Amino acid sequence: MNKYKKLALSILFDAIGMISYIFPGIGEFVDIIWAPLSAWIMTRLYKGKPGKIAAVVNFVEEALPGFDVIPTFTLMWFYTYIFSKKK
Repeated sequence: MNKYKKLALSILFDAIGMISYIFPGIGEFVDIIWAPLSAWIMTRLYKGKPGKIAAVVNFVEEALPGFDVIPTFTLMWFYTYIFSKKK
């Protein structure tokens, strides 16, 4: 998959994770469904050990109340394509 297509998907998935703020009170219950789903998506979008570590971080970030504002998918994209040195 093209890296810019991954960036667009990463931004979209981060936005979906922030949607729970639209529904005060019930939004955190939506995160019960979104947290494992987003972790699974992270492992499919970013392969290997870094993807698995990011999936765990993403799951915890989405499951904990108030941490949805962290753009985990986008940060992983930057790590993968900007900061990580290719072997």
